[in-house]
Amino acid sequence: MAVYTVHQPPAKAGKSSTDPDRFAFVRDGFHFWAFVLSPLWMIRRRLWLVLVLYVALTVTIEVALEVLGASDAAQFIVAVLIGFLVGLEAGTLRRWTLTRRGWRNIGTVVGDDLEEAERRFFAAWTEPPAPRPIPAAVCGVPTVTSVTAAYAARRNAPDSDIVGLFPEPGAPR
Repeated sequence: MAVYTVHQPPAKAGKSSTDPDRFAFVRDGFHFWAFVLSPLWMIRRRLWLVLVLYVALTVTIEVALEVLGASDAAQFIVAVLIGFLVGLEAGTLRRWTLTRRGWRNIGTVVGDDLEEAERRFFAAWTEPPAPRPIPAAVCGVPTVTSVTAAYAARRNAPDSDIVGLFPEPGAPR
């Protein structure tokens, strides 16, 4: 099961709400195509700032490795590790870009695939909210806090007889 975050775009001028067809579902986890073809994946997802930062970082690291005299194998391993990092953080990079563009994160949903996640999200989104339960203290049911407070008061009473291995200080032996 994949975890998706749901993002709502900013409302267009003259509209009070956004069209649910424009919501973005961003899958959390490893993105294979972001690992294999990082720049092309960024272009397809319109992550322009991320692409510029990726190219600048990659060129800087490759130049530094060349100046340090690293072997071709070491340069290749570094390039693969950078691609792996992009594949791991692809969802985060996309969420960051959406947030910078004014999109709001409105929820998280779990599903086997994108279609099921959309179905689950919109089913829960259109339902009226469930009634909130009445707190136990209002119903007259003792709560954990009240039971703990009563126990502590009884335990700290000065005239209580303690039975056990650890009597109170000053108690007769």
